[in-house]
Amino acid sequence: MMEKRQIYLDHGASTPLDEAVMAAMQPYWAEVYGNPGSAHGYGRSANHALETARRTVADLLHAQPDEVAFTGCGSESDNLALRGVMWAARRDGGRNDRGGNHLITSAIEHSAVLGTAVQLRDLFGFDLTILPVDEYGRVRPADVAAAIRPDTVLISIMAANNEIGTVQPIAEIGAIARERGVFFHTDAIQLAASVQWDMSAMPIDLLSIAPHKFYGPKGVGIFYARQDVPLVSALTGGGQENGRRAGTVNVPFAVGAAEALRLAMVNLPQHIAHYQALRDRLIDGILAQFPNDAVLTGHPTERLPHNASFAFRNLNANDLLMHLDMAGIAASSGSACKTGNPKPSAVLQAIGLGDEWNRSGLRLTVGKQNTLADIDYALETLASIVPKLYKLQAVSR
Repeated sequence: MMEKRQIYLDHGASTPLDEAVMAAMQPYWAEVYGNPGSAHGYGRSANHALETARRTVADLLHAQPDEVAFTGCGSESDNLALRGVMWAARRDGGRNDRGGNHLITSAIEHSAVLGTAVQLRDLFGFDLTILPVDEYGRVRPADVAAAIRPDTVLISIMAANNEIGTVQPIAEIGAIARERGVFFHTDAIQLAASVQWDMSAMPIDLLSIAPHKFYGPKGVGIFYARQDVPLVSALTGGGQENGRRAGTVNVPFAVGAAEALRLAMVNLPQHIAHYQALRDRLIDGILAQFPNDAVLTGHPTERLPHNASFAFRNLNANDLLMHLDMAGIAASSGSACKTGNPKPSAVLQAIGLGDEWNRSGLRLTVGKQNTLADIDYALETLASIVPKLYKLQAVSR
């Protein structure tokens, strides 16, 4: 076994703050500290920083500045998209006078979307269709088209899955939505820093982004909504962010969010090449080491460049993660595991994996500071840990 190292392979959960982002935020803590809604010089300086950040994000997305709002996190952006559009439909009698009451989403959405959709159904009386996915976790565009009804208001399908890394055919789904006159939202929190976005051309009406997934600060989200999309805000108050999100805007975090997105887009080709090399080494190595006891989850090619995800036959995800952590490797599982036996992963169940697989998900997500040596250490560590866990299970039976 190699000498123990400390290796972070959980960038899908969060990333370290980039030093350049930290430097960009620094003046707005104690130097430019006014409320951006105030009319005096302090407020005007803060507002200038806020609107510069907004324009930076808009330019990177090929959008208009008034289509961009800063929220408290990616989950809030998701919540605003679903509640905002559906509540507006009820207020206005439905889009295009159809009395819209219907929402479509998928079985593998993040809980910020799926939980919100279920709440809209259970507490507010909206109709909800939850679409299945194929064996790779992809939503079939034909299923989307078939699910649309005369009263469908919104379709929300994530751009890429946070657990298994599968990238969805959002351009095709968005085109179907636009052709049928239905709003389309995509949770792009995992994919945001992996592709170039052109909202002037892409058939997307609403977009959610979380900067802490690409070396920006936690506690801020980016929300895009096309100008013609009616929204009812879940937060009432001073009407900030063009009425979409009340509350004093966090100027340093908005500045940091914009800088993180700018750096991600500037360095996109280099980062993608680096991530894919590490990801593919992980995938090839784990599948070669455990040909009968591990399977790749998610699409083999249409997947996030930094995501390598697996299921291990009859292993306990808690045990696997604990032993990795003791070896200095930070990883995660898609299962809702805290203590005791992990619950089955809803995503692994949705792609058809049985009970022998769906409690043992392992997600390894690489970042820009990781090296090939890190990957080799992770592979050697797994080669030692996994057989030990199987032996322990055999003894305990």
